[in-house]
This record gives sequence, C-alpha cells and structure tokens, in this order.
Amino acid sequence: MSPEPTRFRDPRSTAYDFIGSVLVTCPRCTRIAHVEAHRTTEEALPTRLFAPRRLVCRACGLSRTWQGRSIEFSGGRHSPARDPYFRLPLWLQVETRHGGLWAYNLEQLDLLGRFVGASLRERAPWYDTGQKMTYVARLPTWIKNAKNRDEVLRAVDRLRASVVTAG
Repeated sequence: MSPEPTRFRDPRSTAYDFIGSVLVTCPRCTRIAHVEAHRTTEEALPTRLFAPRRLVCRACGLSRTWQGRSIEFSGGRHSPARDPYFRLPLWLQVETRHGGLWAYNLEQLDLLGRFVGASLRERAPWYDTGQKMTYVARLPTWIKNAKNRDEVLRAVDRLRASVVTAG
C-alpha cells in the first residue's frame, strides 16, 4: 500500500502578503539586512503597501528609512530579484538550471517549500468568489512540475540554511 500523499491547500496569499518583512543584502557590508514596515501608532499602517519602511542591518548598524510614493516590483527573468522599496537584492534568491528562485522572507519560502513538496495540491473551487490568482497559482511551470521537485526543494533548503548561517 502506498503512503498517503502530502496535501497542500492554497491559503490564497498573494505576493503583497509577504512584503511586510523582506530579507535583503546590506549595501554596506553585504550581509543579511531586514526591511520592515515602520511602526506607528496606527494599527493597520504596517500592512499597507505604501507605509514607511525601515532598512536595518544588525551586522554593520546601517539604518535607512523609506517614505516614497512609488514602489517597483522585480520584473524580468534575467535580473536579480530586488525588494520593491530600497531596490536592494533579495537575500533569499538562488539560480537553478531552470530559472531563478526567490522569496521575500522565510514565511514565503516555507509556503513555497510546502507547495513544491506536496504530492496533492488543492486550489479553491471554481465557484468560490475569493482570490483566484494567488502566489502559488502564479508560480512558473518549472517550479510546479513534479520532475523538478527534488531540485527545487534542495534550493529551498539552501536558502533556508543561508539565513541560519548568516544570523
């Protein structure tokens, strides 16, 4: 009897759900830095898209504040992925033979790992009125293919280990 398949249910999260906290490469010391929503008195402000952001590097002490009016998401397959606020390269990115794999933070990386590792992937029913084009629905086909599962999971493990060894 074969083992029960690992099940993944799409939590309907989008890329916007993960930009509240972004791990980037520090422009001064090239170690891991953190971009997060600046804390204010308003409760809902840190989750807003254009909330002020703060870049902090614990290794060298770099601290910068972003209060801009526009953001730019990473586009194109041939350039490194960058955070939308300070335009710094993401810490969690690796190149595979199929393409680049990246995540804003460990939460997004965990979701990607659970999705790729699952042999049974479930989406919301077609008649449901909720979000249809979620983060996992927009993943490239090479990430979704079962034949690339081992390679993608190895890349996810390498990215997770890079945070542990850098901290």
